[in-house]
Amino acid sequence: MDNEAQVARIAEAALGQDVKIAVAESLTCGALVSTLGLGEESATWLSGAVVAYQMSTKVEVLGVEEGIDPCSAQCAVQLATGVRDLRGADVAVATTGVGGPDSEGGHEPGTVYIGWARDGEQGHRGFDFSGEPADILEQTVTAA
Repeated sequence: MDNEAQVARIAEAALGQDVKIAVAESLTCGALVSTLGLGEESATWLSGAVVAYQMSTKVEVLGVEEGIDPCSAQCAVQLATGVRDLRGADVAVATTGVGGPDSEGGHEPGTVYIGWARDGEQGHRGFDFSGEPADILEQTVTAA
């Protein structure tokens, strides 16, 4: 399924259930919220986003634990929880990882974590994407 179809499904579900969605992005640098913003009536259901590329932003704005590995499942979950709480959203999604072209912090390019938080529940999924940095970012947005 392409991103346009996915966003249409998300918009329909959010509108139908009166759900507010928030996004925290590190790896994707705003690409995810830009994609979601194309959805029908996005101003109604898309609460907002924080692009937290630097670790200091993750810690100071979203409450991520200082010293945590920024390319980890724990960081993805903390980003999602932080933006959900900050924006008062029902559901939040977060992206973090290494886009490449080089390894970073002992993680290979394509190592990606997507975190989510809703109604006191939270979780994550890890991915091992391949390709050029633009390919990895596109795959991350699609997966998120």
